Amino acid sequence: MRKWGVALALGLSVPMSACVQMKQYADVQFTPPQGDYKLLVLRPDVEVSSLTTGGMPEPRADWTDQARTNIINAVRAQQGTKGGKVRILDRRNQLEGVGEQEVAEVERLFYAVGQSIVLHKYLGEYLPTKRGKGLDWTLGEDAVRLGQKTGYDYALFMHAEDEVASTGRVALGVLGIAGCFVGFCAPNIGGASQLDYAGLVDLKTGEVVWFNVVLAKSEVPGIDFGDLRSEKGAEQMVDRLLGRMKPGQDVGKGHVMSGDQGETH
Repeated sequence: MRKWGVALALGLSVPMSACVQMKQYADVQFTPPQGDYKLLVLRPDVEVSSLTTGGMPEPRADWTDQARTNIINAVRAQQGTKGGKVRILDRRNQLEGVGEQEVAEVERLFYAVGQSIVLHKYLGEYLPTKRGKGLDWTLGEDAVRLGQKTGYDYALFMHAEDEVASTGRVALGVLGIAGCFVGFCAPNIGGASQLDYAGLVDLKTGEVVWFNVVLAKSEVPGIDFGDLRSEKGAEQMVDRLLGRMKPGQDVGKGHVMSGDQGETH
């Protein structure tokens, strides 16, 4: 798995039995795209794993491919209601004049930046150089060159990691709960988890102007909060990430720069 320290910190920071937490961040001058804008949606970075009986995640290529297809279809339907010119990539070699390796480099750069935003903004591990500066991250000249070559105003990046509890994991959780009825409650073994985030990059400046984090986690195996392998689950995830994009503090005049929305299941 690619979650490294972020995953561990996320697990420790969410003590509830099952919940969905969301938090948005935006540049203070950010206005959600509207009118005749041009938006490029990069190939979603997705990994779906099976959480084994022993609690180890095992990546599944077939589940990952299905989840990515579902997410792309959900984004296409969601963006179709927003207006503007939108192009969604499902492969890296689809941009005229831009090489596949160049697209891959920009994707990897956003992944590193996105992990940093999750760690230092969502989890509160504040960097001294970022404190009090709002959303102060950039993809730099790589993103600017992408905009110059393609003519798009913005690039939207999406990342999703989903751990699905295996049959054995669910059965072990059920046995633990059943033990409570005979006077012995087994330790909580933990259930599935899902970490999603999306970022909007201004291709004229390279700046990350908007970012949203969604964490779904269950301490009880078998609780469903949106399986990305299903069309419905992918639609739910895309709506959580992109459905209510907030303006920045200076633009909103009454909106806050970052907002929390939670759902408890």
